Amino acid sequence: MREKLISYVNLLFAGTEGVEDIQQEILQNTLDRFDDLVSRGSTPAVSRRVSMATEFSRTLSLLRKERGVSQRVAAADLGVSQALLSHYENGIREPGLAFVSKVCDYYHVSADYMLGRTLARDGSMLTAEEILNAAEPGNVLQGSVLATLRGKLITSASGVLFGLLGKLGDKDAINAAADSLGCHIYLLYRLLHRAAGGSTAYFALPEEDCAAGAASAGASLARTDYARALAKLSREKAAFPDMSHETLNSAFPGRSQGMIQVLSTADGQLNRLNQSGLK
Repeated sequence: MREKLISYVNLLFAGTEGVEDIQQEILQNTLDRFDDLVSRGSTPAVSRRVSMATEFSRTLSLLRKERGVSQRVAAADLGVSQALLSHYENGIREPGLAFVSKVCDYYHVSADYMLGRTLARDGSMLTAEEILNAAEPGNVLQGSVLATLRGKLITSASGVLFGLLGKLGDKDAINAAADSLGCHIYLLYRLLHRAAGGSTAYFALPEEDCAAGAASAGASLARTDYARALAKLSREKAAFPDMSHETLNSAFPGRSQGMIQVLSTADGQLNRLNQSGLK
């Protein structure tokens, strides 16, 4: 298994020059993580199986809701009982290969997508070249691959969001969305700036006001304006853009996958927090 991990990391950086230090750091971190899992009796194979089972359950439920059908209808179409489908969607039972195949045909997605191994519904994967080209030209892999990829995902998601708002054409909604997002970025950057020893004089907003939640309040107020603008458009029967998966893929090729990943990650985190709060 260690040999495979080494091969994967080397493949990721194949043909790339000037990143040997980063490659070695990522390789060492990967092997350290592997050794830690083995020492605790939790091998990557077991962890991966649990992760894929969880992803299958979550995706199965999301796809049904996206199609707008009930569990009863979906279960009948898939040839299983509603109770069994409920167990699959809630991760109580693991399905067999035959059911996974039926689900893929039913929702027109790949098995890799159902298991969370790719963001693309057709099963396509990001290549090493695409990963390494994620950064802006001339700024490749500054910091780490993780920071580059997460930044690319956020950039892609923001592009899709404002692309959709642009189609809607409402200035108030666009400005409110930008203001809310800007406040969040401002707060995160300011925290980093302070931790790095930067001077508080760099910002006009007093430190005590920022610490008291002024930036968060600004983001919340802007989000309220955003919701009001959308509600007004809804009352006026405005022509909202088609937000089906197929249309988003066509209108925002590549970037729509970033949006899906951001939504999936956030939704999973928030759901876990919500569930833990209910216990």
